[in-house]
Amino acid sequence: MKKIIGSQKVGRLFSRFFTYVYLIVLAIIIIYPLLITASSAFKSGNITAFSLDLTSEWTLSNFARLFQETLYGTWYRNTLIVAVSTMIIQVGLVTIAGYAYSRYNFLGRKKSLMFFLVIQMVPTMAALTAFYVMALLLGALDQFWFLTMLYIGGGIPMNTWLMKGYFDTVPKDLDESAKLDGAGHFRIFWQIVLPLVRPMIAVQALWAFMTPFGDFMLARFLLRSPEKITVAVGLQTFISNPQDQKVALFAAGAILIAVPISVLFFLLQKNFVSGLTSGGTKG
Repeated sequence: MKKIIGSQKVGRLFSRFFTYVYLIVLAIIIIYPLLITASSAFKSGNITAFSLDLTSEWTLSNFARLFQETLYGTWYRNTLIVAVSTMIIQVGLVTIAGYAYSRYNFLGRKKSLMFFLVIQMVPTMAALTAFYVMALLLGALDQFWFLTMLYIGGGIPMNTWLMKGYFDTVPKDLDESAKLDGAGHFRIFWQIVLPLVRPMIAVQALWAFMTPFGDFMLARFLLRSPEKITVAVGLQTFISNPQDQKVALFAAGAILIAVPISVLFFLLQKNFVSGLTSGGTKG
């Protein structure tokens, strides 16, 4: 018995040891590039290569130059417009679609869900030509609304599956009880079921908002005017010329991208926990 207990303790120690090693390695992989970016962003002068140097003099001049010498402010505004529009419309459509697939049986329900999975298997690169032809036919080249629609359409299939799965975790007995009390379909959805899925709605909102900030391919392909491009495409112009790389400006601009995403995360994070807690209480 003592040998068994001793072996179990050794096993737990090894498991804990390798867990901590894994977490430390993962932290280094994540933090090291961030330190390089921060170090490059706050360095004085026009540096030509990324490097980790925490001993040099730090300055905020690179952030000022972004808005004074480049169109970064315009690119940032463009991206915010697309990101907010994508978030609001996509979350609304995905939430309604997920609820419909979870609560109602209708013709083509299973086949359309399978179709969503098939669509997800097609990479964006394979559809670039089709998107370009569509933009030409609709006169939508260099237009924010078309890019926003592509982001929304691209996020609907898989996110609908996720929302459906989350709606499935809400007991249908709540719907039946509400119906006995005289509640209609909309009231059941809005007042009873929707508050219980706030954690997933918060996640969906964050994902949708982040997409335009991180996407380069679609925006580069469909937006042509310098004053119409998004911040990801604009930052690429800082380092596209090997003879004139604006590394400090690129790093400063990359750091500013994280600001609205971080703000939205802190605004929504309470829903990740309190939404589940309140849902359990109400249920």
